[in-house]
Amino acid sequence: MPTEEFFRRQLLDDVAPFWLRHGWDKEHGGVLTCLERDGTVVDTDKSVWAQGRCAWMFSTMYNTIEKNPEWLDCAGSCVRFLQQHCFDESGKMYFQVTREGKPLRMRRYVYSEAFAAIGFAAYAHAVKDDALAQQARELLDRFWEWNTQPGFIPPKTIQETRPTVGIGPYMIALNTAQCVRATVGHPKANDIIDECIERIRTLFVRPELKAVLEVCGPAGEVYDHFDGRTLNPGHAVEAAWFVMCEGHARGDLDLVDLGVRMLDWMWLRGWDKDFGGFLYFVDLHDGSVQEYWHDMKFWWPHCEALIAATFAHRLTGDARWAERADEVARWSWEHFADPEYGEWFGYLRREGVPSNTLKGSLWKGPFHLPRSLWLLGWGSADAGAWGG
Repeated sequence: MPTEEFFRRQLLDDVAPFWLRHGWDKEHGGVLTCLERDGTVVDTDKSVWAQGRCAWMFSTMYNTIEKNPEWLDCAGSCVRFLQQHCFDESGKMYFQVTREGKPLRMRRYVYSEAFAAIGFAAYAHAVKDDALAQQARELLDRFWEWNTQPGFIPPKTIQETRPTVGIGPYMIALNTAQCVRATVGHPKANDIIDECIERIRTLFVRPELKAVLEVCGPAGEVYDHFDGRTLNPGHAVEAAWFVMCEGHARGDLDLVDLGVRMLDWMWLRGWDKDFGGFLYFVDLHDGSVQEYWHDMKFWWPHCEALIAATFAHRLTGDARWAERADEVARWSWEHFADPEYGEWFGYLRREGVPSNTLKGSLWKGPFHLPRSLWLLGWGSADAGAWGG
């Protein structure tokens, strides 16, 4: 398995410099993420998600590795871009804006708010800005309220016909509350975390199926339709390490065990036994999946699997998790990494060949890969210490 020093060098010598050199928009503020293999900008539209995530990443590096002013300046640029351009009159945040910050797209859900919350919180912690810290807390409150109170977000389907709930809002709220708690604090962070874990445990974690569902009914019903049968191993693996780290922070071995079981089930379901790497979607009953990219290999599930397996080994001492961490690391650096230009390709075909040469998009930016390198090089399985 790679050493902590390997992960540190990958972050400091490769990944962070790539984004500072090619992505940081010093003219208009924030970060550009639609980059070709060599860092050439191929689209100047900006992902609002990426602004918050980038602010969190570089602020966290500043808070925990060294007081590098370039990291703080980049983070601050993203924070200011978000504040100036990414909220509408109601306080809801856009998903996509132009390079200058003019609105382009507002999506139904509110994940932009979650990523802005962690970015604002980490930057506020770095610069000791109480007003920004309060804005981060309010964004967490807004994300939680809008995702849990009926009427704020239009449902994706006709709920009277087939009511559904997804794991996404709960896993993101869980980690957002962990990150805000670790940097600026929040009086209700533990309550939010408790409810998220309880929802994940009772609705989506299914021991009788040895699976973590992506979508189910409001009482945990398993729908025998494409949506109900479609599992997302990457989401489940990410949620698993959020849960096990919360268990470690609290000294709750049952929570650690819950996270490890989630990881174990979804590793067995998601790992491609023919070509290696994690499949994007799989069917609950090993049948066909309707999404046409189901057998592609995306960068982010591999980052999450590397974190999860490493933390599972650290927390349990079980050697098979070290073996799995080594397996996913070797496969990832063999197929995603680009020694010539740096960073990782984002999207591979099933056999591990890049489907395009993009290093970034509206979804891929300076977050999943640098977060995994930071967590494995400097971070801790203790969720109470993240970012501080």
